[in-house]
Amino acid sequence: MRIIPSQGPPRLLAAAQLTNSVGDGAYYVCSALYFNRIVGLSPTQIGAALTLGWAAGAVVGIPVGHLADRRGPRGVAVLMSVATGTAVGSFLLVRSYAAFLVAVCVYACCQCGLAAARQALLAGLVEPARRTETRAYLQSTVNAGLALGAALGGIALHLDTESSYRVALATDAVAFVLAAAVLLRLPSVPSAAGPRGREERRLTVLRDRPYALVSALNMVMLLYMPLLSVVLPLWIMQRTAAPGWTVSALMVLNTVTVVLFQVRMAGRVTNLESASRAVRCSGIVMFLACVGFALSSAPTSAWAAAAVLAVAAGVQVLGEMLLGSGSWEIAFTLAPEDKQGQYQGFHGAGTAVARLIGPLLLTALTLAWGIAGWLLLGALFLAAGAATGHAVRWAARTRPGAAPGTAPLASAPQARLIRKH
Repeated sequence: MRIIPSQGPPRLLAAAQLTNSVGDGAYYVCSALYFNRIVGLSPTQIGAALTLGWAAGAVVGIPVGHLADRRGPRGVAVLMSVATGTAVGSFLLVRSYAAFLVAVCVYACCQCGLAAARQALLAGLVEPARRTETRAYLQSTVNAGLALGAALGGIALHLDTESSYRVALATDAVAFVLAAAVLLRLPSVPSAAGPRGREERRLTVLRDRPYALVSALNMVMLLYMPLLSVVLPLWIMQRTAAPGWTVSALMVLNTVTVVLFQVRMAGRVTNLESASRAVRCSGIVMFLACVGFALSSAPTSAWAAAAVLAVAAGVQVLGEMLLGSGSWEIAFTLAPEDKQGQYQGFHGAGTAVARLIGPLLLTALTLAWGIAGWLLLGALFLAAGAATGHAVRWAARTRPGAAPGTAPLASAPQARLIRKH
């Protein structure tokens, strides 16, 4: 149940991630109200700008990851972190929709580029057998930081003044600059070796169809992301008898569970075989969670509805942790070592796409179709989780030097032995 990684690069990566996420927590809580009340934008304008921004970010993350491969991931990660902080700071200056639209697009592109560069940096600093474990530590750190940042943002919401909102956004901007300073303390990772001819400059990942399929299935699984933040609050208020505070309780449950147990869950994933199994189990668990959320509309008692929602949310966070552990191992293992940046950027684009289409798709399914919509969503998770194993086996067979079949790169005992040393 340790939540602090070992000394060295993993701990510095976690420190940078913590700094980022504390600022992001404050930003996520306050940004919508700031843009609406202070800047004077309508919810439709804000939503349209965010949609366009994350669409651009999903595309830009791949070439930024490629740049990290060619020029070294540490420098690119530092640059993207400073650029993201600058983009957040620019929100304090915008007074028109056109300026806001530009700032949002720059912010989303820098965020996605930073994510790709950080993944490449992790791959360059941590041996393969410990990458998933280290990524789990970072995920725990993110959740802890977001919780702290949300508490700071809550103070700004309570004060409900222009100055308090500005301080919250400025905190996020400064946090990215401080995170860049932490990243500078990491060892430099050499850029990818080899000729710089035309073939090397091309984005190999765009022609890797097996990896594209794996990433597409992962994107479907990532549709769980808007559940707690967008779908469940609307579902609880419109379709259940549960009290309004249930929304906050479920978010706390999710955050605390990930902080405490994500690392332990990731410890069970040591190769492609166990990773595929984790994603398959995640699909089953997500299906059960959707069934639970659907059934929460049945009780007429507030406490009974809240209890059903709590159980379903507990099941959902288990599926979330299984998916994270499996997908990280798959993404790192199937990517060529000298192209981790562009491959992680491609795989990570699923997060931006989930943010882009998830809220609209999931609210349409659940609020318009009710129980049937939840069951359909659960079936989608179930199918994507089951298909991932087949896609991973296909991708494993196409890796350079791979033997026929789906033998993992290292057996579980071998992986554990590597970790001990």
